[in-house]
Amino acid sequence: MRNRINTQVRVAVATGAWLPLLTGMTLSAHADINLSEQEAFDRYFRLPTTSQLSDWNQHFSMGAAVGFNISAKFNESGVFNLPGGGLANGVYDDGYVHLDNSGDTQYTSNWGYQNASQVQNTPTGQQVVMHDTTSYQTAGSASEVNGGPFPGFELDYGGSLHQWQNFRLGWDLGFDLVPMSFTDHAMMTATVNQSAYTFNVPANVVVPGPPPYQGPTSGNGALLSTEYSSSTNSVTSGTVSGSRSLEAILYGLRLGPTLYWDISRNWSVSLGAGPALGIVSGEYKYNEVIMTGSSGAPSSGSFNGLDLVFGGDVNATLLYHTADSARPVDLYLSAQYFNLGSADFNQGGRDAKLDLSGQIYISAGVNWAF
Repeated sequence: MRNRINTQVRVAVATGAWLPLLTGMTLSAHADINLSEQEAFDRYFRLPTTSQLSDWNQHFSMGAAVGFNISAKFNESGVFNLPGGGLANGVYDDGYVHLDNSGDTQYTSNWGYQNASQVQNTPTGQQVVMHDTTSYQTAGSASEVNGGPFPGFELDYGGSLHQWQNFRLGWDLGFDLVPMSFTDHAMMTATVNQSAYTFNVPANVVVPGPPPYQGPTSGNGALLSTEYSSSTNSVTSGTVSGSRSLEAILYGLRLGPTLYWDISRNWSVSLGAGPALGIVSGEYKYNEVIMTGSSGAPSSGSFNGLDLVFGGDVNATLLYHTADSARPVDLYLSAQYFNLGSADFNQGGRDAKLDLSGQIYISAGVNWAF
Protein backbone atom coordinates (compact mmCIF):
# COMPACT_ATOMS: atom_id res chain seq x y z
CA MET A 1 0.00 0.00 0.00
CA ARG A 2 2.83 2.44 0.92
CA ASN A 3 4.68 1.70 -2.34
CA ARG A 4 1.52 2.43 -4.35
CA ILE A 5 1.07 5.82 -2.67
CA ASN A 6 4.74 6.79 -3.26
CA THR A 7 4.44 5.85 -6.91
CA GLN A 8 1.35 8.01 -7.32
CA VAL A 9 3.11 10.97 -5.66
CA ARG A 10 6.12 10.66 -7.94
CA VAL A 11 3.90 10.52 -11.01
CA ALA A 12 1.94 13.54 -9.87
CA VAL A 13 5.09 15.56 -9.18
CA ALA A 14 6.66 14.61 -12.51
CA THR A 15 3.46 15.36 -14.39
CA GLY A 16 3.08 18.68 -12.61
CA ALA A 17 6.66 19.72 -13.48
CA TRP A 18 6.30 19.00 -17.19
CA LEU A 19 2.66 19.92 -17.57
CA PRO A 20 3.23 23.60 -18.57
CA LEU A 21 5.82 22.57 -21.13
CA LEU A 22 3.61 19.83 -22.64
CA THR A 23 0.61 22.13 -22.61
CA GLY A 24 2.52 24.93 -24.37
CA MET A 25 3.85 22.64 -27.03
CA THR A 26 0.41 21.07 -27.53
CA LEU A 27 -1.23 24.48 -27.94
CA SER A 28 1.47 25.50 -30.42
CA ALA A 29 0.86 22.37 -32.43
CA HIS A 30 -2.93 22.81 -32.37
CA ALA A 31 -2.53 26.38 -33.61
CA ASP A 32 -1.43 24.87 -36.90
CA ILE A 33 -2.37 21.23 -37.43
CA ASN A 34 0.48 20.90 -39.94
CA LEU A 35 3.27 21.64 -37.40
CA SER A 36 5.68 18.82 -36.63
CA GLU A 37 6.90 18.10 -33.14
CA GLN A 38 10.23 19.83 -33.91
CA GLU A 39 8.46 22.89 -35.33
CA ALA A 40 6.19 23.05 -32.26
CA PHE A 41 9.28 22.89 -30.02
CA ASP A 42 10.98 25.68 -31.99
CA ARG A 43 7.89 27.88 -31.91
CA TYR A 44 7.38 27.43 -28.17
CA PHE A 45 10.99 28.40 -27.39
CA ARG A 46 11.00 31.08 -30.11
CA LEU A 47 13.83 29.43 -31.99
CA PRO A 48 14.28 30.40 -35.64
CA THR A 49 12.47 28.17 -38.10
CA THR A 50 14.14 26.86 -41.22
CA SER A 51 12.65 29.65 -43.31
CA GLN A 52 13.89 32.26 -40.84
CA LEU A 53 17.49 31.10 -40.78
CA SER A 54 19.86 33.37 -42.70
CA ASP A 55 21.01 31.77 -45.90
CA TRP A 56 24.36 33.55 -46.11
CA ASN A 57 27.40 31.80 -47.51
CA GLN A 58 29.94 34.52 -46.72
CA HIS A 59 30.31 37.40 -44.31
CA PHE A 60 32.51 40.44 -43.73
CA SER A 61 32.94 42.34 -40.48
CA MET A 62 34.92 45.28 -39.20
CA GLY A 63 35.22 46.88 -35.81
CA ALA A 64 37.29 48.48 -33.08
CA ALA A 65 39.43 46.40 -30.73
CA VAL A 66 41.18 47.05 -27.42
CA GLY A 67 44.16 44.92 -26.31
CA PHE A 68 45.08 43.96 -22.77
CA ASN A 69 47.70 41.88 -20.91
CA ILE A 70 50.68 42.93 -23.05
CA SER A 71 54.07 43.83 -21.58
CA ALA A 72 57.64 44.64 -22.62
CA LYS A 73 60.92 43.82 -20.89
CA PHE A 74 63.90 46.16 -21.29
CA ASN A 75 67.51 45.09 -20.75
CA GLU A 76 70.77 46.99 -21.21
CA SER A 77 74.07 45.14 -20.94
CA GLY A 78 77.59 45.65 -22.26
CA VAL A 79 80.03 48.47 -23.03
CA PHE A 80 78.59 51.61 -24.62
CA ASN A 81 80.78 54.28 -26.24
CA LEU A 82 79.86 57.95 -26.34
CA PRO A 83 81.20 59.40 -29.63
CA GLY A 84 81.79 63.09 -30.20
CA GLY A 85 83.49 63.86 -26.90
CA GLY A 86 85.08 67.06 -25.59
CA LEU A 87 88.21 67.15 -27.77
CA ALA A 88 86.12 66.81 -30.96
CA ASN A 89 83.84 69.80 -30.49
CA GLY A 90 84.74 71.55 -27.24
CA VAL A 91 81.63 70.30 -25.40
CA TYR A 92 82.12 68.40 -22.14
CA ASP A 93 79.90 66.73 -19.57
CA ASP A 94 80.02 69.79 -17.31
CA GLY A 95 80.97 72.67 -19.58
CA TYR A 96 82.33 73.85 -22.93
CA VAL A 97 85.30 75.72 -24.43
CA HIS A 98 84.89 77.49 -27.82
CA LEU A 99 86.79 80.22 -29.64
CA ASP A 100 85.27 83.69 -29.31
CA ASN A 101 84.87 86.41 -31.96
CA SER A 102 88.07 88.30 -31.04
CA GLY A 103 90.34 86.18 -33.24
CA ASP A 104 92.54 85.19 -30.27
CA THR A 105 93.39 81.47 -30.48
CA GLN A 106 95.19 81.30 -27.11
CA TYR A 107 92.47 82.57 -24.79
CA THR A 108 88.68 82.78 -25.09
CA SER A 109 85.72 84.29 -23.26
CA ASN A 110 83.33 81.83 -24.91
CA TRP A 111 83.37 79.11 -22.26
CA GLY A 112 81.25 77.86 -19.36
CA TYR A 113 81.16 75.44 -16.45
CA GLN A 114 78.44 73.91 -14.21
CA ASN A 115 79.85 72.96 -10.79
CA ALA A 116 81.96 74.75 -8.17
CA SER A 117 84.08 71.59 -7.74
CA GLN A 118 85.51 72.16 -11.24
CA VAL A 119 87.42 75.27 -10.09
CA GLN A 120 90.83 74.56 -8.55
CA ASN A 121 93.18 77.08 -6.89
CA THR A 122 96.92 76.83 -7.60
CA PRO A 123 99.93 78.85 -6.40
CA THR A 124 99.95 80.71 -9.72
CA GLY A 125 96.18 81.24 -10.15
CA GLN A 126 93.15 79.14 -10.95
CA GLN A 127 92.27 76.20 -13.19
CA VAL A 128 89.02 74.78 -14.53
CA VAL A 129 88.59 71.02 -14.99
CA MET A 130 86.25 69.72 -17.71
CA HIS A 131 85.10 66.10 -17.63
CA ASP A 132 84.35 63.94 -20.65
CA THR A 133 82.71 60.50 -20.34
CA THR A 134 83.97 58.30 -23.17
CA SER A 135 82.21 55.01 -22.36
CA TYR A 136 80.31 53.13 -19.68
CA GLN A 137 79.51 49.53 -18.86
CA THR A 138 76.42 47.97 -17.26
CA ALA A 139 76.17 44.46 -15.92
CA GLY A 140 72.58 44.09 -17.17
CA SER A 141 69.38 45.31 -15.64
CA ALA A 142 66.03 43.84 -16.75
CA SER A 143 62.91 45.90 -16.17
CA GLU A 144 59.36 44.87 -17.13
CA VAL A 145 56.74 47.42 -18.16
CA ASN A 146 53.04 46.53 -18.36
CA GLY A 147 51.09 48.43 -20.98
CA GLY A 148 47.58 48.93 -22.25
CA PRO A 149 44.83 49.16 -22.95
CA PHE A 150 45.89 49.53 -26.59
CA PRO A 151 43.21 50.59 -29.11
CA GLY A 152 43.23 49.15 -32.62
CA PHE A 153 40.90 47.74 -35.25
CA GLU A 154 40.08 44.40 -36.87
CA LEU A 155 38.73 43.00 -40.14
CA ASP A 156 37.22 39.55 -40.66
CA TYR A 157 36.12 37.61 -43.73
CA GLY A 158 34.60 34.14 -43.60
CA GLY A 159 32.36 31.59 -45.23
CA SER A 160 29.93 28.79 -44.48
CA LEU A 161 30.81 25.17 -45.27
CA HIS A 162 27.91 23.15 -43.84
CA GLN A 163 24.60 23.84 -42.06
CA TRP A 164 22.30 21.62 -40.01
CA GLN A 165 19.36 22.75 -37.91
CA ASN A 166 20.41 25.97 -36.14
CA PHE A 167 24.14 25.29 -36.46
CA ARG A 168 26.59 26.23 -39.15
CA LEU A 169 30.23 25.22 -39.63
CA GLY A 170 32.44 27.73 -41.42
CA TRP A 171 35.84 29.36 -41.59
CA ASP A 172 37.21 32.80 -40.79
CA LEU A 173 40.25 34.83 -41.85
CA GLY A 174 40.96 37.76 -39.55
CA PHE A 175 43.31 40.72 -39.59
CA ASP A 176 44.21 42.84 -36.55
CA LEU A 177 46.24 46.06 -36.33
CA VAL A 178 47.22 47.29 -32.86
CA PRO A 179 49.76 50.08 -32.08
CA MET A 180 51.58 49.74 -28.75
CA SER A 181 53.86 51.96 -26.67
CA PHE A 182 56.07 51.20 -23.64
CA THR A 183 58.49 53.40 -21.67
CA ASP A 184 61.01 52.32 -19.06
CA HIS A 185 62.47 54.76 -16.50
CA ALA A 186 64.51 52.30 -14.42
CA MET A 187 67.88 53.53 -13.09
CA MET A 188 70.98 51.35 -13.54
CA THR A 189 74.43 51.33 -11.97
CA ALA A 190 77.41 51.61 -14.31
CA THR A 191 81.18 51.60 -14.45
CA VAL A 192 82.20 54.80 -16.23
CA ASN A 193 85.39 55.61 -18.16
CA GLN A 194 86.02 59.32 -17.90
CA SER A 195 88.70 61.78 -18.99
CA ALA A 196 89.48 65.04 -17.14
CA TYR A 197 90.98 68.05 -18.98
CA THR A 198 92.54 70.97 -17.09
CA PHE A 199 92.35 74.49 -18.56
CA ASN A 200 94.43 77.40 -17.15
CA VAL A 201 93.01 80.80 -16.19
CA PRO A 202 95.27 83.85 -16.73
CA ALA A 203 96.96 85.10 -13.54
CA ASN A 204 94.99 88.31 -13.41
CA VAL A 205 91.58 86.64 -14.00
CA VAL A 206 89.19 85.23 -11.38
CA VAL A 207 86.75 82.53 -12.43
CA PRO A 208 83.23 84.04 -12.35
CA GLY A 209 80.71 82.47 -10.02
CA PRO A 210 78.56 81.08 -8.69
CA PRO A 211 78.01 78.35 -11.31
CA PRO A 212 76.57 77.68 -13.74
CA TYR A 213 78.43 80.23 -15.79
CA GLN A 214 78.35 81.03 -19.52
CA GLY A 215 80.75 83.61 -20.93
CA PRO A 216 80.13 86.01 -23.83
CA THR A 217 81.26 85.27 -27.38
CA SER A 218 82.62 88.80 -27.93
CA GLY A 219 85.97 88.28 -26.21
CA ASN A 220 85.13 90.83 -23.49
CA GLY A 221 84.87 88.66 -20.38
CA ALA A 222 86.74 86.28 -18.11
CA LEU A 223 89.29 84.44 -20.23
CA LEU A 224 90.26 80.76 -20.27
CA SER A 225 92.97 79.01 -22.25
CA THR A 226 91.70 77.40 -25.45
CA GLU A 227 93.85 74.30 -25.02
CA TYR A 228 94.06 72.04 -21.98
CA SER A 229 97.30 71.90 -20.02
CA SER A 230 96.93 68.33 -18.74
CA SER A 231 94.57 65.37 -18.90
CA THR A 232 93.89 62.23 -16.86
CA ASN A 233 91.80 59.10 -17.41
CA SER A 234 89.88 57.36 -14.64
CA VAL A 235 87.35 54.60 -14.04
CA THR A 236 84.61 55.47 -11.59
CA SER A 237 81.16 54.34 -10.56
CA GLY A 238 78.05 56.07 -11.82
CA THR A 239 74.41 55.67 -12.71
CA VAL A 240 72.39 55.57 -15.93
CA SER A 241 69.07 57.39 -15.71
CA GLY A 242 66.56 58.63 -18.28
CA SER A 243 64.21 56.62 -20.46
CA ARG A 244 64.07 53.74 -22.91
CA SER A 245 60.95 53.31 -25.03
CA LEU A 246 59.50 50.91 -27.59
CA GLU A 247 56.92 52.00 -30.17
CA ALA A 248 55.52 48.92 -31.91
CA ILE A 249 52.71 47.97 -34.30
CA LEU A 250 51.28 44.45 -34.44
CA TYR A 251 49.87 43.23 -37.77
CA GLY A 252 48.09 39.97 -36.88
CA LEU A 253 46.59 37.28 -39.13
CA ARG A 254 44.42 34.40 -37.94
CA LEU A 255 42.69 31.56 -39.81
CA GLY A 256 40.59 28.69 -38.53
CA PRO A 257 37.24 26.90 -38.33
CA THR A 258 34.24 28.59 -36.73
CA LEU A 259 31.02 27.11 -35.33
CA TYR A 260 27.89 29.31 -35.47
CA TRP A 261 24.70 28.76 -33.48
CA ASP A 262 21.48 30.68 -34.11
CA ILE A 263 20.03 30.91 -30.60
CA SER A 264 16.94 32.83 -31.66
CA ARG A 265 15.70 34.97 -34.51
CA ASN A 266 17.82 37.91 -33.37
CA TRP A 267 20.74 36.35 -31.53
CA SER A 268 23.64 34.14 -32.60
CA VAL A 269 26.94 33.07 -31.12
CA SER A 270 30.11 31.74 -32.68
CA LEU A 271 33.23 29.99 -31.43
CA GLY A 272 36.49 29.85 -33.37
CA ALA A 273 40.08 28.73 -33.01
CA GLY A 274 43.12 28.27 -35.18
CA PRO A 275 46.72 29.24 -35.95
CA ALA A 276 47.85 32.86 -35.98
CA LEU A 277 50.92 34.84 -36.92
CA GLY A 278 52.03 38.39 -36.32
CA ILE A 279 54.38 40.83 -37.99
CA VAL A 280 55.70 43.32 -35.44
CA SER A 281 57.52 46.50 -36.47
CA GLY A 282 59.11 48.55 -33.74
CA GLU A 283 61.31 51.54 -32.97
CA TYR A 284 63.54 51.52 -29.90
CA LYS A 285 64.49 54.95 -28.51
CA TYR A 286 66.76 55.86 -25.62
CA ASN A 287 67.43 59.21 -23.97
CA GLU A 288 69.78 58.67 -21.04
CA VAL A 289 72.16 60.56 -18.78
CA ILE A 290 75.31 58.92 -17.37
CA MET A 291 75.95 60.55 -14.00
CA THR A 292 79.30 60.59 -12.19
CA GLY A 293 79.35 62.80 -9.13
CA SER A 294 77.94 66.20 -10.13
CA SER A 295 78.42 65.85 -13.90
CA GLY A 296 76.29 64.05 -16.44
CA ALA A 297 76.87 62.92 -20.02
CA PRO A 298 73.85 62.64 -22.34
CA SER A 299 73.35 59.59 -24.52
CA SER A 300 70.50 59.29 -26.99
CA GLY A 301 69.61 57.46 -30.17
CA SER A 302 67.24 55.00 -31.78
CA PHE A 303 67.03 51.94 -34.03
CA ASN A 304 64.27 50.09 -35.89
CA GLY A 305 63.43 46.41 -36.01
CA LEU A 306 61.02 43.85 -37.48
CA ASP A 307 60.09 40.45 -36.04
CA LEU A 308 57.78 37.59 -37.01
CA VAL A 309 55.88 35.65 -34.33
CA PHE A 310 53.66 32.55 -34.48
CA GLY A 311 50.99 31.08 -32.23
CA GLY A 312 47.28 30.49 -31.94
CA ASP A 313 43.94 32.22 -31.45
CA VAL A 314 40.69 31.39 -29.64
CA ASN A 315 37.66 33.66 -29.97
CA ALA A 316 33.97 33.88 -29.02
CA THR A 317 31.45 36.28 -30.57
CA LEU A 318 27.90 37.34 -29.75
CA LEU A 319 25.88 38.69 -32.71
CA TYR A 320 22.62 40.61 -32.75
CA HIS A 321 20.61 40.57 -36.00
CA THR A 322 19.11 44.02 -36.45
CA ALA A 323 16.37 42.84 -38.86
CA ASP A 324 14.38 39.68 -39.48
CA SER A 325 15.61 39.05 -42.99
CA ALA A 326 17.57 36.45 -44.88
CA ARG A 327 20.64 38.75 -44.93
CA PRO A 328 20.60 40.75 -41.70
CA VAL A 329 23.12 43.32 -40.61
CA ASP A 330 24.68 42.22 -37.34
CA LEU A 331 26.14 44.07 -34.40
CA TYR A 332 28.76 42.00 -32.65
CA LEU A 333 30.75 41.86 -29.42
CA SER A 334 33.79 39.59 -29.40
CA ALA A 335 36.50 38.36 -27.03
CA GLN A 336 39.79 36.95 -28.37
CA TYR A 337 42.81 35.32 -26.84
CA PHE A 338 46.14 35.35 -28.72
CA ASN A 339 49.33 33.51 -27.91
CA LEU A 340 52.08 34.72 -30.25
CA GLY A 341 55.20 34.36 -28.13
CA SER A 342 57.67 37.26 -27.95
CA ALA A 343 59.00 39.81 -30.44
CA ASP A 344 62.61 40.86 -29.84
CA PHE A 345 64.27 44.17 -30.74
CA ASN A 346 67.96 44.55 -29.94
CA GLN A 347 71.10 46.33 -31.07
CA GLY A 348 74.48 46.88 -29.46
CA GLY A 349 73.52 45.56 -26.03
CA ARG A 350 70.15 47.33 -25.86
CA ASP A 351 67.18 44.97 -25.91
CA ALA A 352 63.40 45.23 -25.71
CA LYS A 353 61.34 42.03 -25.65
CA LEU A 354 57.62 42.42 -26.41
CA ASP A 355 55.59 39.71 -24.65
CA LEU A 356 52.61 38.69 -26.83
CA SER A 357 52.02 35.31 -25.20
CA GLY A 358 48.77 36.18 -23.42
CA GLN A 359 47.01 38.93 -25.36
CA ILE A 360 43.31 39.52 -24.69
CA TYR A 361 41.20 41.62 -27.05
CA ILE A 362 37.67 42.94 -26.64
CA SER A 363 36.16 44.15 -29.91
CA ALA A 364 32.84 45.43 -31.25
CA GLY A 365 31.61 46.33 -34.70
CA VAL A 366 29.33 45.52 -37.63
CA ASN A 367 28.97 42.28 -39.60
CA TRP A 368 27.44 41.89 -43.09
CA ALA A 369 26.21 38.50 -44.29
CA PHE A 370 25.83 37.83 -48.01
